[in-house]
Amino acid sequence: MAIFRRGKKSEQTDELDATNDSTQLEDATDDTVDATLGDDTTGVDAPETTVAAKAAPLDREGNGPHDSSEVDLSEDDRLDLGALLIRGVAGMELRLEVDESANQVVGATAVIADSAVQLQAFAAPRSMGIWDEIRSEIAESILAQGGTADEVQGDLGTELRTRMPSAGPDGRTVFAPARFTGVDGPRWFLRAVFSGRAAIDDEAAAPLLEVVRSVVVVRGDSAMAPREMLTLTLPVQPDAEGADGEASQDDADTTVRADDLSPFERGPEITEVR
Repeated sequence: MAIFRRGKKSEQTDELDATNDSTQLEDATDDTVDATLGDDTTGVDAPETTVAAKAAPLDREGNGPHDSSEVDLSEDDRLDLGALLIRGVAGMELRLEVDESANQVVGATAVIADSAVQLQAFAAPRSMGIWDEIRSEIAESILAQGGTADEVQGDLGTELRTRMPSAGPDGRTVFAPARFTGVDGPRWFLRAVFSGRAAIDDEAAAPLLEVVRSVVVVRGDSAMAPREMLTLTLPVQPDAEGADGEASQDDADTTVRADDLSPFERGPEITEVR
C-alpha cells in the first residue's frame, strides 16, 4: 500500500467544494440533542416522528465499519489516522486531504486503479441517525444543480447514485458519477463517497468496499456537535527519514496535499453540496 501519493485534482472537485451552511447544527452537542429527543439511557421515550433510525448495515457490528469498542486495538494492523483506523489492500494508495489554512487533515481517500473512495467521520447523536437526513439534502442539492440522484440499496444500506454536472473543456455540461454511502454508528457517522469506475461498477467498487468495511472509527468521549468532523491526524511514517535522520527528497515529493474529492470545504461540519 502506498501512502501520501500526490494525485491530479479531479474535474469533479470544484463542483463538490461549494457548500451551504443551512444544515449545520453547531449550537447543540450530541448529548444535549439526545436529552431533547429522549435517549434510551434517560428512561424518556421520544416521539417516533422525531427520532430517525440509525442507517447502518444489519451486519455492521460483525463485518464493519467498526466502533473502536468493538475491536482489539492492541494487536491492530490498521493505519492510525486518529479518528479513523484504515486497513490497506493490495494496490491501494491513500491520499490525505488537508485544509492548509487550518493545518488540519479533513479526509482520507483510498485509490485503487481508476477508482477511489473518500472517507470522513463525524459526531452524531447517541440514539438517532443522521444519514437519512443528509442523504436527502445531498440529493436535493444535486438535483437543483441539474444532476441526477437515485436511491438504491447497496451493501451498506441505502445509498445515492448520482451524476454531478460540471463544465467540460469545450464548455459543454458533463456529468461525473459519484456514489454516496453513509453509516450511522455509536455516536458517529461515517460517510464514504465512491468515484471513478467504482461509482458505476460494483466489481470495481468491491475492493474499496472492503476498505470501508475494515474501517474502525475512534469517536472519543468528548461532547461534540452533531455533524462536527472527528479529528484526523497524520500517521507516523517509520521509514520517512533517511540514514541521517532527515526526510529525504523523495518523501518530500509525496507528502500530503489537498487533492481529490473535498466535498465539504469547511471541514468541521457536514454541509449541503451546492
